[in-house]
Amino acid sequence: MAQTITRGIKSLLEEANREIETMSVADAKAAVERGDAVLVDLRDPRELEREGRIPGSFFCPRGMLEFWIDPESPYAKPIFQENKKFIFHCASGWRSALAAKSAQDMGLKPVAHLGGGYKAWRDAGEAIETVEPKAKA
Repeated sequence: MAQTITRGIKSLLEEANREIETMSVADAKAAVERGDAVLVDLRDPRELEREGRIPGSFFCPRGMLEFWIDPESPYAKPIFQENKKFIFHCASGWRSALAAKSAQDMGLKPVAHLGGGYKAWRDAGEAIETVEPKAKA
């Protein structure tokens, strides 16, 4: 018998998008250029190698986000203690909406996500850079 999901991804995304700020490419770029914000790239390392990345963005794999945000975690990253706005992005805006909500629920403020994600940034003609594959050990 198949498991019944009581809250599907559509419901989770609708809730997240009601509760978090969604920023346009232009607004996110302006915030970063002013020094007010950090773009946080949540994509998988293979996506970065395949598609490139936004210059200056901070890479945080989605699976580590909560551990890197929490200052009490042994995995905490100092960047998340900075007095900045954290603008999360993924490929198209789904993972980043959920991540921004989770970060906001944890008390990280201010947070937002990039509407349309990396694809919107790239399609707007903004700068991207290549990411070299890591050498296999």
